[in-house]
Amino acid sequence: MEDLTKKYYKIGDVADFLGVPQATIRYWELEFPEISPSRTQTGLRQYTPADIETLRIIHYLIKTKGLKVEAAKAQMKINRDNISKKLKVFSELQDIRSELEVMLKVLSKRR
Repeated sequence: MEDLTKKYYKIGDVADFLGVPQATIRYWELEFPEISPSRTQTGLRQYTPADIETLRIIHYLIKTKGLKVEAAKAQMKINRDNISKKLKVFSELQDIRSELEVMLKVLSKRR
């Protein structure tokens, strides 16, 4: 995940960050009250880095861990801080794995 340096992001950018369709993000907005992007005068959604972090947690619960929406809602209510820590570790491990895979490819080409 790239660093979030802007104050607001469009839904298309957020969908690209998460690798999900925009419709999925809109659905999650309906299901999870924690997500409440502001809107421009023309009605476009504007997501803050905090909104995106919440969406990353939801993505982790639903897409990675395979929880149903209701179970993910329950986890968000009772255990959000712990989930956030697990997501951070999971993301770091994914980055390390990617680096190791690159190294393995380079080494296998040298043989």
